[in-house]
Amino acid sequence: MSNEELQPLSGIQVLDLTSNISGPSATAILADLGAEVIKVERPIQGDDARGMGPFIKGESAYFLAINRNKKSVVIDIKQKEGQELIHRLAGQVDLVIENFRRGVLEKYGLDGSTLCKNNPRLIYCSLSAYGEQGEDSSKPGYDAVLQARTGIMSITGSREEEPARAGVSILDMGSGMWSVIAILSALQHRNRTGAGQMVGTSLFETGAYWMNYHLTAYQGTKKDPVPLGTSHSAFAPYGSYQTADDLLLLGISNDSLFHRLIRAINRNEWEYDPRFIDNENRLNHRDELDSLLNECFSSKPCDYWLSRLDEAGVPCSRIQKVSQVLKDPQFQALEMMPTVSHSSLETVKVPRLPIRLQKSPAAVKNGAPLLGEHTIEVLRQYGVSEKEINEFCEKGIIENKKNGGIFI
Repeated sequence: MSNEELQPLSGIQVLDLTSNISGPSATAILADLGAEVIKVERPIQGDDARGMGPFIKGESAYFLAINRNKKSVVIDIKQKEGQELIHRLAGQVDLVIENFRRGVLEKYGLDGSTLCKNNPRLIYCSLSAYGEQGEDSSKPGYDAVLQARTGIMSITGSREEEPARAGVSILDMGSGMWSVIAILSALQHRNRTGAGQMVGTSLFETGAYWMNYHLTAYQGTKKDPVPLGTSHSAFAPYGSYQTADDLLLLGISNDSLFHRLIRAINRNEWEYDPRFIDNENRLNHRDELDSLLNECFSSKPCDYWLSRLDEAGVPCSRIQKVSQVLKDPQFQALEMMPTVSHSSLETVKVPRLPIRLQKSPAAVKNGAPLLGEHTIEVLRQYGVSEKEINEFCEKGIIENKKNGGIFI
């Protein structure tokens, strides 16, 4: 049996109607786990993510990162024949996933209720901004908007400055992860019963869940949490400190680690200081403790302190830039950026899934597709005749282009 056949989702066929970041993040996971993902894109410009900079020789870094292992098919779903073509494909696949604004696909007859009625084994995953219920369910929304709406932005940033957006698309990618969990659960249910179902999540629900302990704590404190920069509301010392040449991040979550820290930096007298005797007192005197630690750490370079703290078993790290992460020995040891082939770039490196499966590993086998690169191949595979393919091409229902030229 080949490695591809050993993959967990080998044989699962996915019709991917998603765009931008959230939905494609979900289908990237499915594809890396072995599913055949057919990415349906609109004519001419395709997925909006293709236009998101920065670019690598004309190819979007966003698109390259989360559309590997997929096949691109261009179908105009605004035209009736394009809608009928989607129905034909949806009748044969295991999963349809979409992240359109509520009501759009209903207008085209491509909603979950319609497609699942025609294919009872179909799993239909809907990924939205605000969820399926409520007065805002049909509103458009993006990652930063939902970070603001769910409170994440109110606790992100430094103490002195205005709230900040998290530096990565945590709700887009997070909702993609929850989508996959829902899909895998539905596949397990179908294995037992033979029946498909509609599943889904949203950026709003993801954001609300990420805020879980803050939402829970408010019941007791009746106080809104505030931005703490690199600090933590539950522990001290916890956060960044200025060394002689760089920023050092400490994570001290209990008294034992605090005692290791003070021995490593030769401040044993703090063990019996009533201000620092336990975590509660350290939190109450956080500013004093931080000031003393900054004074201490600023006397030596970051490498010196990293060596001392690592030897003492204290959780710590330099605050690294992307260029430093790429050179990090641990990053390289874990082979986090495999090199894959790409039709116009020849090769490109993209991050792999952060999971390990000993007997059925996930894999990044191919780079992101060019727009419409697999249109003819996929339609033939799903039983569309040559005559129909030619007619669809002539009418502009489908496109099959590569580097500006049509190929069949």
